[in-house]
Amino acid sequence: MVAEQQLADPHPTVRFPCMRLVLILLLFGVAFGYLEAAVVSYLRILHEPARRHFYADRPSGELFPLLTLEQVQAAGPEQRKALFVEIGREASTMLMLASVAWAVASNARQWTAAFVIAFGVWDIVFYVCLKLLLGWPASLFAWDILFLIPVPWVGPVIAPLLVSVAMIIAGIWCLWREAAGRPLRIGFWNVVGVLLGALVIVLSFTLDYRNIMAGGTPHAFRWGVFGLGMAISAVSYKLMA
Repeated sequence: MVAEQQLADPHPTVRFPCMRLVLILLLFGVAFGYLEAAVVSYLRILHEPARRHFYADRPSGELFPLLTLEQVQAAGPEQRKALFVEIGREASTMLMLASVAWAVASNARQWTAAFVIAFGVWDIVFYVCLKLLLGWPASLFAWDILFLIPVPWVGPVIAPLLVSVAMIIAGIWCLWREAAGRPLRIGFWNVVGVLLGALVIVLSFTLDYRNIMAGGTPHAFRWGVFGLGMAISAVSYKLMA
């Protein structure tokens, strides 16, 4: 009877705590996303006087132009200190996401999947909470400052949200394959392809960094570069099946 059951079901269900892992990551991402949005709401209040001083005619809710490094210096020691604190906060954010993934994973595949799920949920909830707390962004095509390390990353809100959705889907698929006893076949070229695609996506966010750091407003977003990066990563990941 056991043999017949195995023949009838070539991929028997494996009792793997996949849903428990996903739930943990979802809860962490939601809580961390709200926390991040709350911190950003405080930071905007903190930086607003200096921004008003240099850009008095800037519409409320507009993030650009950014303060240049010279303007930050002129604004006083507190603004300079806040800039370094913000860079440290961003680095700590990545470390926290990596740490929670490490805590729930038992191998490198699971760690990567857990990290991208936590990252994606955190990012999506962050923007949802910003909308609830500040009424921003006005639309999915509003420009945002995504990261400051090593240079400013900027882009319309919808772009990082698309990346986050793709990351969550990819991570859950990886964990589901682990649970079914059919882990992804990750080869050297698969890794190269995914990383190359990620690098191209980052490039689409950072191509305009000199203009942004000089106090300019963002130029047109490089959707072609962004789409190419997404496609390279998606194809490379799908080939792991």
